Amino acid sequence: MSGNGTSTLVVVSGMSGSGKTVALNTLEDLDFYCVDNLPAELLPDFIRTATHPDRASQKLAVGIDVRSRGDLANLPKSLARVGALGLDPRLVFFDTNDDVLLKRYADTRRRHPLSHLGLALADAISLERKVLKSLRAIADVVIDTSALNVHQLRREVITGFGLVDDSTLSLLFESFAYRRGVPADADFVFDARVLPNPHWDPQLRPLSGRDADVRDFLDAQEDVAEYVQHVSDFLDAWLPKLKSSTRSYATIAFGCTGGRHRSVYLAEKLAEFARTRGWPEVAVHHRELD
Repeated sequence: MSGNGTSTLVVVSGMSGSGKTVALNTLEDLDFYCVDNLPAELLPDFIRTATHPDRASQKLAVGIDVRSRGDLANLPKSLARVGALGLDPRLVFFDTNDDVLLKRYADTRRRHPLSHLGLALADAISLERKVLKSLRAIADVVIDTSALNVHQLRREVITGFGLVDDSTLSLLFESFAYRRGVPADADFVFDARVLPNPHWDPQLRPLSGRDADVRDFLDAQEDVAEYVQHVSDFLDAWLPKLKSSTRSYATIAFGCTGGRHRSVYLAEKLAEFARTRGWPEVAVHHRELD
């Protein structure tokens, strides 16, 4: 995907509410250097800076959409200028049908980026679609997220449009709450409800397994250390066997009661373990925190 064999550039665009933020977060988990809401005309300057020998980034992702300042119609020219720098950028456009967008905005109560124009939501979506029509037309890949949940969208980004080597097993470590059900497409599920629960400490209760205080609490528990060791040994033994089959991805899920503390801690801990073992494509998704 890169013309000089050293850098990869993915330009992420699409309708607001279509999942672009989820896509950029997933790319960041895949070790992309990500910048969102970049004016289109600054794209070549950003590439020059990011690929400078003193600070070269191998994998770059840039979000450009209706929020970006400047004339989006000039994006094809900016992409051509990037090509002259030795990269072969890939433009990925995320789309969603209008009915789903209206429902997502109603559920989240977030303002549409064009609402400052005094437009009704449906009219703002219609105008945005017109503004982005030319970008959708030149996109290398168009992903319709109308029927995708966050988990499915992350998996689509990881495996669905050629950002990873087909021979590479991509790993997704996910946390969840049992009270909301086990993820239907998890390959391995580990129950963390047997471990000490930070929820019962009033100071830890409002935090999550990503916070240092919760991590310190769980790190200090002998049962947790033994649990992590057993799961690590299991993954060491069985993930390579999945890689040798026809699988391109695997989801390792950790569940606890609320999906905020123990399961989040374990997903982060085992994802880091996988990275130290040399797995090149590792992502994390916290279902109850997203």
